[in-house]
Amino acid sequence: MAMLPVMTGKLALAGLRLLGRSGNALPGLVVERLFPRYLAKTLSALPHGVVVVSGTNGKTTTTKMVAAILAERFRVLTNDTGSNFVRGTIGAAVSSSTWTGRLDADVAVFELDEAHAVRFVERYKPERVLLLNVMRDQLDRFGEIDHTARLLQQVASQATVAVGLNRDDARIAAIAGTIDAEPVWYQVADDLRHLFPTDEELYGGASRAARDSDGAAAELVAWDANATTIRIGDAEQSFPLRASGAHNAQNATAAAAIASTFDLTPDEIFRGLRAVEPAFGRGQSFEIDGRDVSLHLVKNPAGFRQSLAAARVEDPARICIVINDDDADGRDVSWLWDVDFTGLADGVPVSTAGVRAADMAVRLRYDGVEAAAVDAALAPAVDRALAATAPGERLLIFSTYTAMWGLHRHLVARAKEVRA
Repeated sequence: MAMLPVMTGKLALAGLRLLGRSGNALPGLVVERLFPRYLAKTLSALPHGVVVVSGTNGKTTTTKMVAAILAERFRVLTNDTGSNFVRGTIGAAVSSSTWTGRLDADVAVFELDEAHAVRFVERYKPERVLLLNVMRDQLDRFGEIDHTARLLQQVASQATVAVGLNRDDARIAAIAGTIDAEPVWYQVADDLRHLFPTDEELYGGASRAARDSDGAAAELVAWDANATTIRIGDAEQSFPLRASGAHNAQNATAAAAIASTFDLTPDEIFRGLRAVEPAFGRGQSFEIDGRDVSLHLVKNPAGFRQSLAAARVEDPARICIVINDDDADGRDVSWLWDVDFTGLADGVPVSTAGVRAADMAVRLRYDGVEAAAVDAALAPAVDRALAATAPGERLLIFSTYTAMWGLHRHLVARAKEVRA
């Protein structure tokens, strides 16, 4: 019976709230330890099953997109607090249940860290899995990318209905030959592929050979700062995507592909994508003292490179790069040397902040970019960058994960308007 584990989790959650803390990880951990069969029993009762979203970049935003699309027709359970471990999925289920243990949901959409996704599928075989990409990310935690690809293959092998696969990532595409579930492809048009380099291309490897363009459930047909154009089957629509950047247009395409396996109409899928807001720190915008502020998470070379491409489209007047090296960021920040900062935003003034502010400034100097200011303190650094930005202009902030929390609180406290 679900009542006892749910009551236990809710009491643990209430205790956290009394201490002024948030999140579902600790309540989820308590329930996981005391009631190890709770998760599988609860999820098996969902009439439309579970979607697991995993990969190196884009998990949080894509999960939010899938959840928004499915909400057009279903009641959706998702771990939207950012806890992408197994305990986070348990915590989400507990939080969404009544005190009697009833979970009012039709389908679950869970973002899961690559390693914890393997632990999750050992407890519950998901009906659907959506895989995004494999890039070098926190090598001190995950090891080489072929190891990460093997983790994702293990996850995909447990899907019972469908697996969404990125046709433009060779390591993800290769998983199609190892699964029993139906492969569901998504891709970008040939003339957009330069915006989405593979890991090999980032490190000077040969460009990808042409691939078959037929049979994709969803394709990113066109993208610019004003509109994203996606084809789903024979239907095609152009619309503004609230989460900025080409990478988020690709995430939307992935979300559309897996959503198509629920027999949703293209119109329902497009409507969901139009409505979805950016995830926490993933292209959120603020208005502060008449200035536009855009906040972007960066955590590895591929993601930073794509965010820099978005920076040029956003036409910022000033840029602030905030780098921390806490455990959640990855202690090894040598990945910054794999990002090309040459000609960063065509001479726009750049400041650095965070624990590794000085290291970031040194890295920029090697690419011919002189930091206008270097300050480990987050809020003062951002305030100075804001003061140096004229009203009506845009400040663009790139931040690693742990710095994002303090930055977000500070920006919300100062903002007249949070646009996303």
